[in-house]
Amino acid sequence: MADPTQTSNKTPVQATTEPAVAGQPPLSTKVCGIGHRVKRVEDERFVRGRGTYVDDVVLPRMLHMVILRSPLAHARIVSIDATAALELPGVVAVVTGKDLEAHNLAWMPTLSGDTQAVLATDKVRFQGQEVAAVVAESAYIAADALELIEVEYDELPVVVDPHAALLPTAAVVRDDKEGQEGNCCYHWESGDADETAALFAQADHVVALDTYYPRCHPAPLETCGCVADVNAATGKTTIYLTSQAPHAHRTLFAMVAGIPEQNIRIIAPDIGGGFGNKVPIYPGYVIATAASLLLDRPVKWIESRTENLISTGFARDYHMRGELAVRADGTMLALRVRLVSDHGAFYADAQPTKFKAGLFHIVTGSYDLRAAHIVSDGAYTNKAPGGVAYRCSFRVTEASYLIERLVQNAAGELGMDPAELRRKNFIRADQFPYESCTGFVYDSGDYHKALALALDELGYDQLRAEQAEARKQGRLLGIGIASFTEVVGAGPSRTYDIAGLKMFDSAELRVHPTGKAILKLGVKSQGQGHETTFAQIVASELGIPPEDVSVHEGDTDNTPYGLGTYASRSTPTAGAATAVIARKLRDKARTIAAHLLEVGEADLEWQEDRFVVAGTDRGMTIQELAFAAYTNHPVGIEAGLEGVHYYDPPNMTYPFGSYVVVVEVDADTGQWKVLRMLAVDDCGVRINPMIVEGQIHGGLTEGYAIAAMQLIDFDDQGNCLGANFMDYLIPTAWDTPRFETHQTVTPSPHHPIGAKGVGESATVGSPAAYVNAVVDALWHLGVKNIEMPLSSARVWEAIAAARAAQGDHQ
Repeated sequence: MADPTQTSNKTPVQATTEPAVAGQPPLSTKVCGIGHRVKRVEDERFVRGRGTYVDDVVLPRMLHMVILRSPLAHARIVSIDATAALELPGVVAVVTGKDLEAHNLAWMPTLSGDTQAVLATDKVRFQGQEVAAVVAESAYIAADALELIEVEYDELPVVVDPHAALLPTAAVVRDDKEGQEGNCCYHWESGDADETAALFAQADHVVALDTYYPRCHPAPLETCGCVADVNAATGKTTIYLTSQAPHAHRTLFAMVAGIPEQNIRIIAPDIGGGFGNKVPIYPGYVIATAASLLLDRPVKWIESRTENLISTGFARDYHMRGELAVRADGTMLALRVRLVSDHGAFYADAQPTKFKAGLFHIVTGSYDLRAAHIVSDGAYTNKAPGGVAYRCSFRVTEASYLIERLVQNAAGELGMDPAELRRKNFIRADQFPYESCTGFVYDSGDYHKALALALDELGYDQLRAEQAEARKQGRLLGIGIASFTEVVGAGPSRTYDIAGLKMFDSAELRVHPTGKAILKLGVKSQGQGHETTFAQIVASELGIPPEDVSVHEGDTDNTPYGLGTYASRSTPTAGAATAVIARKLRDKARTIAAHLLEVGEADLEWQEDRFVVAGTDRGMTIQELAFAAYTNHPVGIEAGLEGVHYYDPPNMTYPFGSYVVVVEVDADTGQWKVLRMLAVDDCGVRINPMIVEGQIHGGLTEGYAIAAMQLIDFDDQGNCLGANFMDYLIPTAWDTPRFETHQTVTPSPHHPIGAKGVGESATVGSPAAYVNAVVDALWHLGVKNIEMPLSSARVWEAIAAARAAQGDHQ
């Protein structure tokens, strides 16, 4: 019997509307499986407004909860007086940290192994921290009652700069932690310091760059919320939750609240975007559950937009210094990185336990470097906690940004073309599988091919000539390149876990007697199109049309255990589990077919949707075999055609690509506009090309927004300056550039269907391309770096400073 975990050499189907691509399965139109542009089935309910979100859940006797948040970033709580609030008609309860403390629920563990206040008991540590909660008969009454709660604060010194926070004179943010004398929350290193230093000593040139990847926010369309129903009569707890990882959240709820896990049911209905924001457990979830437990009534909590922006999981906030050792001919030797990461008041990053700075050590990118050394320190500050993998795989975005900005500057300092410098140092296709100097084993890739395609489609040489001519005319054109390697699909259980939970994932497939199927998954879609793409995997492996496959997710009572959807892990893990369990069922169907056709199993050939006796037209469809599995199965073979598989990936997968951006900058105003944006992505085998393209367009839009307009900033008193969509900008169709998308296909050799994941690649790769383009336009003026977001004011200031510096040297 063939190993079901290996890449299939059968014929997954693909529509004739999608041309055959090297590395892709052959085309077929009979069953709309892998490669077919199937319209998303879930869109039928979404475009009709028939989706079901947490705020749509209404239960009998349901109460509403609103949270009182601190206006100050750092202050002792002297007193909380809720007398007037409790007297307001319709108010059922006011919950404070002292109330939760009595039930040992005032503090909870974070995904990074730290502790976080559920409701503040001693002091507040960031603006927007949860101080008290009002539970009332309506959300309006609860909001009115908040105004009646009187809190007396004793203000404390505020620290919002992580470098200042790490100084010995800084006020200690986490004085609740025994033995915590300063604001360092971790120190972490990766790579070989001695070998790196030796190679730097051999270098002809060292390119250095200090840069900051600013704090930004996923800002999903749907904010976070829950409906908690702790039923005293049944002992059951049902929580409707905006969760990207329902099973993990159930386990963590059991650990925090002490409720037996078998009595907890998490239901994550439709989710209006996640992007990493809905991976952590937030205090509001715990407070609502505790309130339901104490009041014996369901409690709903839905946060406002401002609450979402100022208090839930942010992204980035990395201060990075990179040094690249190169020879005079452009050969890159080694990389050295010093990183200071700002984690806010609590170290609550959502990332694998073993890696304190996420997977940032993939900072060597697509290049064949001989050594690297990364030193990272995390700082507590008076900001909101919870760094999340905002459409990236655990800090890969920051890593990709740093190396691609360094390579751009290296090209400028060496007087080389940035494309040629990349080509000279790329990992070659014949070097895969390739072990990086920081320990990643890249599974496959062809970086030269992707960059060549991008440059050819762009007309790169002609554009460089146009750029030179434009400068003679006083016009500032810039061409920016970013060639990224992402690492997704966390992950092999020997290395990857979150809060101790190993990062495998699962698929349960049941084929009914009539040949229709139900697929249940441990992951959870927030817009990725799982109901469509996973059905296509089943279609390719079993020959059941995708419209006959119902995909279920998000209900812990009715799906197998899994670690959820984030960091582009759905296809690499659950997609693999789906393919493997489908192949196991196909093997069982083969046994049944051999029995019914009275031939040996080796005499049967699989042909898209049926087994056929070799050399004949005798055969049986999968539907006929499914019926036989319940009505006429062989003696000694268990009835039914169903099973579950837990997939523990042997390695991560490594999507990659090359993005090129062309911009024009107005030197008088600092305004810049995108003339062209071309993206070449390689995510291995594409299950549904239309959905892949949609994911890439969405990621490119978010990458542009981060590069051009988005910033969560704070003043010296810790006031959040990005607390609404007037200050934190979301790109519109008017703002967003036109994207030109292309592909290469390099299947993952260890993934059952050769897929790698794509949902976050565009956000990982594109920000550096925009910045590189603007810097390229201004390099001859002496501009070597501009921090994101590239506002017109920042660009104008950089031009003015460069011109002033040139004047000083004349």
